[in-house]
Amino acid sequence: MASVLTNRNLKSVLVLLSSTIFLVACGDDSPSPQSDLVSESEVSNISEADIAIDTGIKAQVELALENASDLPPGFTVAVSEGVVLISGSVVCEDCGGMRTPGNIGTVQQSLGGVVRAVPGVMRVDFDLSYGSD
Repeated sequence: MASVLTNRNLKSVLVLLSSTIFLVACGDDSPSPQSDLVSESEVSNISEADIAIDTGIKAQVELALENASDLPPGFTVAVSEGVVLISGSVVCEDCGGMRTPGNIGTVQQSLGGVVRAVPGVMRVDFDLSYGSD
């Protein structure tokens, strides 16, 4: 008789456990209270520490660009997870004399070299204009 009760108890536990797993797997598709506050596009996988590092990299890149006398002024710098995006125009009559010959292609090379020299830069992407817009 004891083994019959144990088997019944075991079956009851298994039914209860499988029901619980089923309910959890089905989930609740209703929106949570927080989903109204933050949309999915606003949620970031970047930690606050990574954001602080990117902010530091951006400041160093901007300072390096300001101090590079053979580059034109006015570049825009954006940094995300160590990837630097440089935007602006490489057209400059007086640029390229110190590190590279003065033409558009070598100004971009000099620009990339200056940015890559900053610690923490993983990659440099460019969104540059090559003509007088």
